[in-house]
Amino acid sequence: MPNIKIFSGSSHQDLSQKITDRLGLELGKVVTKKFSNQETCVEIGESVRGEDVYIVQSGCGEINDNLMELLIMINACKIASASRVTAVIPCFPYARQDKKDKSRAPISAKLVANMLSVAGADHIITMDLHASQIQGFFDIPVDNLYAEPAVLKWIKENIVEWKNCTIVSPDAGGAKRVTSIADRLNVDFALIHKERKKANEVDRMVLVGDVKDRVAILVDDMADTCGTICHAADKLVSAGATKVYAILTHGIFSGPAISRINNACFEAVVVTNTIPQEDKMKQCPKIQV
Repeated sequence: MPNIKIFSGSSHQDLSQKITDRLGLELGKVVTKKFSNQETCVEIGESVRGEDVYIVQSGCGEINDNLMELLIMINACKIASASRVTAVIPCFPYARQDKKDKSRAPISAKLVANMLSVAGADHIITMDLHASQIQGFFDIPVDNLYAEPAVLKWIKENIVEWKNCTIVSPDAGGAKRVTSIADRLNVDFALIHKERKKANEVDRMVLVGDVKDRVAILVDDMADTCGTICHAADKLVSAGATKVYAILTHGIFSGPAISRINNACFEAVVVTNTIPQEDKMKQCPKIQV
């Protein structure tokens, strides 16, 4: 592989290590530290002149610090004459603020897109964007990769009775995602219509579709406080589902999420490693990566 350099931000070094191991490369030398006033300082420890640089930084943990670190790393490589800088952002920060849903609301996802472009990114690689149209906020190419192949593989390998399951979307927004998976597995799908009174709180839910005497698999792109999926799981059990699994691309699990999952009726909550999960898995045996 010619002239590729991969650098890792501090948000998810384990993933960066796995990527470089798979490619048979070494991680680039970079030191990221904070001054005592909390300003981020980045030193790229090797030449990137004329190189194709990839910077891996997920939007998790201290989101604002990590985003700022990513912007500074992109800029550092750019002004050190890298020929192309690709930002690999497995979980895109601020992806839920993608439209003006009330007056005087910001469109923060567009702001993040502008910041990445201004910092000097030439290309963005991300995973399961919360809303696909965020790709259109950029004037540079964006690759939005899907977790679907990994999801299908996990279902076939780990759920014995997968041929008798229903794939369920916990909201109308994920209908396309579940229909695509249900078609590939040749099973039925259902969706849950939910109404929110305010952000992070679900008001009421209606199940559309049949899950009686079946295994229900909830599929969504992200779970944050897990109010939606835990509500949805209760709804599915009361509608006659025999087992409930949840498969999520980004397991953010903030606030009361862990205790909610521990108290909910899931067989397993499966996430990808776009966000580091070691600590969460210790607190909650149901979480699998």
